[in-house]
Amino acid sequence: MEDSRTVVFRFLAEPTDVNFGGKMHGGAVMKWLDQTAYTCAAAWSGSYCVTVFVSGIHFVRPIFIGNVVQITARLIYTGNSSMHIALEVKSKSPQTNEYVMNTHCNMVFVALDKDGNKVSVPKWNPVTEEDKNAAEYATRMKELYRKFEASTKGLISH
Repeated sequence: MEDSRTVVFRFLAEPTDVNFGGKMHGGAVMKWLDQTAYTCAAAWSGSYCVTVFVSGIHFVRPIFIGNVVQITARLIYTGNSSMHIALEVKSKSPQTNEYVMNTHCNMVFVALDKDGNKVSVPKWNPVTEEDKNAAEYATRMKELYRKFEASTKGLISH
C-alpha cells in the first residue's frame, strides 16, 4: 500500500554486502533503512531532514546475498518539526514472489532549513484504526525517548 506518506525502495543484496557469516551485513541494512526513511521524511516535509533517533531495530532473520530486499518506510506521527517513520525490511529470492520479514524499526527525523534550524512539518492525522494504533505507539515511544534522555544526563555528553 503506497500513499503520500509511504516510500518503498528495493535493493539487491550484493556480494560486497556480505558479513563474516556469509549473509547480508547488518550495517548495510541500517544504511538502507536510513536512506529510505530520509526519503520518506524529506518528501513529507519538503525539507532537508536529519535522523535524531532510531529505536527498536530488530533483526528477525538474515538476508541472503542475491535476495531482492524491499524496505517500506511509512510516516506514523508528526510533531512540530519531527516525523516518526516506521520501517520494515522484507526479502525474497529473485525467482519467487513471496517476501519474508527480516527487520523492522522506527526512526525519528527532524526537518531543517538551510541554516540548520528546525522547521515545521505538515501535520498528519491518522484516519484508520491501524494508523491510530501506529500514532499511539509513536507517542508512547516519544515519552520513552524523553525518559531515556533524562536518565542519561551526565552519562552521555551531547
